[in-house]
Amino acid sequence: MPSYLDKLFSLEGRIAVVTGGSRGIGKGIAEGLLGAGATCVITGVNETRLQATVADFKAQGLAADGFACEMSAEAQIADLVDYVEKTYGRIDVLVNNAGLTVGHHSLEYPDETWEKTLQVNLTAPFQLAKHFGRMMKEQQQGVILNVTSIAAEQGFPGNPAYQAAKGGLRQLTKALASDLAEHNIRVNSIGPGYFHTDMGKASWEDPERRKLRAQCAMLSRWGEPQEMAGLAIFLASDASSFVTGQDFYIDGGWLAKGM
Repeated sequence: MPSYLDKLFSLEGRIAVVTGGSRGIGKGIAEGLLGAGATCVITGVNETRLQATVADFKAQGLAADGFACEMSAEAQIADLVDYVEKTYGRIDVLVNNAGLTVGHHSLEYPDETWEKTLQVNLTAPFQLAKHFGRMMKEQQQGVILNVTSIAAEQGFPGNPAYQAAKGGLRQLTKALASDLAEHNIRVNSIGPGYFHTDMGKASWEDPERRKLRAQCAMLSRWGEPQEMAGLAIFLASDASSFVTGQDFYIDGGWLAKGM
């Protein structure tokens, strides 16, 4: 018989969408939601990798589904929304995780890269929140989780578009939380620090940079993708039923560190 805590954190019967869930942080979050009982539609741009991830989850007995989607293409976002509505008829949890980061100095940043970075990291989450939010409104319940970054709080060199987008997403979280609260839709953000993923590969493979980034965290190490799962489950479940409009950081103590 399930315990009180099992029920509190259970996602049984819930439909979740995790963008960029075929690898890295998104995969870690998807695995957590699936493990808590959710049916999870995972998106990715690399269809081969996406299908391999979904197949791996299914082999573990988890209710995973996949949908190839480019977050810089509005038509493909519309197709994703249509697929979820027709296939499942509802959505309970939206995780806006898909992200793009391309480094250049501010004075030399290409306009087209700026536009695409904002499209993937900020505009697409808004479009998905708007469309899926309408479905959640009909249900009078739902959860939206936006994955931001410690770069939404601090300045880092050579990546203005990523930081602008993540800072915007952090503030969009509060705007959505305010607008959607009347429909019992909760919106929160999760900001990772440095994690051992493909996005941080260049820094991870440079011993000096790897060490320097580890030293910036109180825990003196990088995060692993599965360490995103616990907070995601909490925020997606009834355990956080009175939590909305908040920013949470999983950064090993990076933002709080002094000397």
